[in-house]
Amino acid sequence: MAATLVHQHKSISPPAGVEVWDIDPYDEAILTDPIPFFDALRAKGGLVYIPRYEILISGRYEETREIFYDHNRFLSSRGIGMADFKLEQPWRPPSIVLEVDPPEHTHNRRVIMRALSPAVVRKLEQDFIEDAKRLVDEVLAQGDIEAVSDIAEAFPTRVFPRAVGIKEPDARKLVDYGAMVFNAVGPDNDLRRRIMAKAPDIVPWINEQCDRSRLTEDGIGATIYSAADSGEIGEPEAGMLIRSLLSAGVDTTVSGIGSALWCLAQYPQQFQRLKSDPQNLCGPAFEEALRFCTPVQAFFRTAGEATTVAGVEIEEGTKILCVLGAANRDPAKFEDPDNFDILRDTRGHLALGVGVHSCVGQIIARAEGRAILGALGRRVNQIEFAGPPVWRPNNSMRALDSLPLKLS
Repeated sequence: MAATLVHQHKSISPPAGVEVWDIDPYDEAILTDPIPFFDALRAKGGLVYIPRYEILISGRYEETREIFYDHNRFLSSRGIGMADFKLEQPWRPPSIVLEVDPPEHTHNRRVIMRALSPAVVRKLEQDFIEDAKRLVDEVLAQGDIEAVSDIAEAFPTRVFPRAVGIKEPDARKLVDYGAMVFNAVGPDNDLRRRIMAKAPDIVPWINEQCDRSRLTEDGIGATIYSAADSGEIGEPEAGMLIRSLLSAGVDTTVSGIGSALWCLAQYPQQFQRLKSDPQNLCGPAFEEALRFCTPVQAFFRTAGEATTVAGVEIEEGTKILCVLGAANRDPAKFEDPDNFDILRDTRGHLALGVGVHSCVGQIIARAEGRAILGALGRRVNQIEFAGPPVWRPNNSMRALDSLPLKLS
């Protein structure tokens, strides 16, 4: 008998012993101010049932990490969003990195990781550092800035496309494509519909940039295509791997850098601490910002078999929303988690995933974060708010829409 579908996935009833919570985690008020929701979610248990979408949701660290880590029981190949790819056709061809499981995932990821070798990333980081110095000098000359557009969006869309080898980058399309990908993992709400209306303009452009003819001969993209030349993958797969980099390599870093700037303005004593040793503290400061304002707030996994987590019986086909932002503020894992502290031991945070599905581009994202925070620590004396920050609602991503700052 075919499964009954609700919101493009299997309909399930609440498991025994799980609290039923009549709330919409995709309410725009929650998406722009999620901390009270995180606290309430963790207080209700390791797993909670949301009747509106007939899903389970996890927000405590241990349960969230277990589900996110165990790719054998909890599948990415059936979609990291609400739709179950086993039952419904996705809106675009699934990512052959993010939305596949081993062994296919292992093979494809190996190709990307070869292109992101330590030697390549060391060279890129040196370039990032020089670019960051120039950008910080530019914004310092302005004084009052709009930090989202002037730094958080400007820096990744300047350095990352060049690293990939895109000859003619379009910053707006790159940022909007990221917003499209991350809004698409949620339900068919207004947020998703508004951004998906831009798909006819954005998606063809993105696909064109992944074509070999549109790439330089010395970037990450060219290295990936060399795997097609050797017969390791097909040429269409090479283009899809590059698309995966563009899907997750811009918006997450934009969010991470924007949130880090917000944190340093909100906690000026931590910025002064960063200034005391920018070379060694730029990395820890970025990691703490990732934990504190987790860019990808939540991703789904699908139970590939009947199983249990924390004593809860889970049906095969159950969609589970792993709320990484809530897990990263779990006091059972991180002491005083609602305080931003760049000297904190952030090991184990889930902001960039865990296990085989950890963010494939995290080594570059971290290099970008270190570069821009290091430049700020060396060249800026004070960061202050020049107006109220505004958070941008997104079905999966926590990012700023506006961040007026004064740099001196």
